Amino acid sequence: MVPSEILMNTKTLIELFGYLGSLLVVVSMLMTSVKKLRIVNTVGSTIFMIYALIIQSYPTALMNLCLIIINIYRIIQLDRTERHFHLVKGEVDAEPVGYLLDYYADDIKKYFPDAKQRIRSGCDTAFLVVCDATPAGIMAGNRTDDDTVDMIIDYALPAYRDCSVGTFLYSHLPEYDIKTLTFSGRSEGHDAYMKKMGFIQSEGKYIKQIK
Repeated sequence: MVPSEILMNTKTLIELFGYLGSLLVVVSMLMTSVKKLRIVNTVGSTIFMIYALIIQSYPTALMNLCLIIINIYRIIQLDRTERHFHLVKGEVDAEPVGYLLDYYADDIKKYFPDAKQRIRSGCDTAFLVVCDATPAGIMAGNRTDDDTVDMIIDYALPAYRDCSVGTFLYSHLPEYDIKTLTFSGRSEGHDAYMKKMGFIQSEGKYIKQIK
């Protein structure tokens, strides 16, 4: 390969590197989770800062360095901010649980395609997780025995999808004599979350023993 071709290939790779950084910055703006937005934006800004240094665009590099510092500061703030969750027992067909199920119906359907039909068929247990005064998550299902609930949905609102809602919910359900959770419905993209939260797949359904 002649030197001119090597130079051309190197230039192309550098440009692609810059495009990657730009793409990550743009993608981060589409995220509903503030923490994920900051993390992806930091990665994109880091890549774009390196690209700017390579092409000797120092003002651009300085701007991205400032963004990296701001993002890291905000991420630390988010980790240090104490969220005050509360668990409220409710009814599926009553406010505010019913309203939230209707309001987020399209998003819920993405993860629990058959939830609406199952809830209409009967749902005797519902809990709302509230962060300060803001709804953060909904769990609804049916008691299959004295201490077991078969969940229809276990849904966190977009801004709270960092597992904190589930962790709080599961730790407080024993206060309502719930010691076992099962999930036997259809889910799309929810399996990884359930495994992460300690559910075990057995006989076609997920099971979690709450301590």
